[in-house]
Amino acid sequence: MNDSGNPVIFPRGPELSDALRPYFIGEGYLSSLIPGGTEYNCSISNVTFEPGCRNNWHKHPGGQILLVTYGRGWYQEEGGPAQELHAGDVVTIPSGIKHWHGAAKDNRLIHLAVSTNLNLGPVEWLEPVTDQEYEKLK
Repeated sequence: MNDSGNPVIFPRGPELSDALRPYFIGEGYLSSLIPGGTEYNCSISNVTFEPGCRNNWHKHPGGQILLVTYGRGWYQEEGGPAQELHAGDVVTIPSGIKHWHGAAKDNRLIHLAVSTNLNLGPVEWLEPVTDQEYEKLK
């Protein structure tokens, strides 16, 4: 347990870097567990979204896998309904699918983000999820 009483599996890491900050609304943290550029052709990061934090719409040319380890949050693909996330959920995101993910308004969300097939290119960051879109979620 950490000092907030939350189970800690992987280190929380520092606040989002200046490079990532423009693509998030709210407070978030990222710990790189397996950095990109390794022989494994993937990266794995432990991402902590504080309540109300979410990332912008984005696409991964090589796909992404989310492994939820704590809390409650949301995942949504363009044109579809938002899906509520809880610890133990696994989300597989095919290459090129526009999506976003983040914490619920009243709960922290922690997940491992596995970016796969990095040789196909970097993440493409898009527009923010609007407050109007986000506020519809319970």
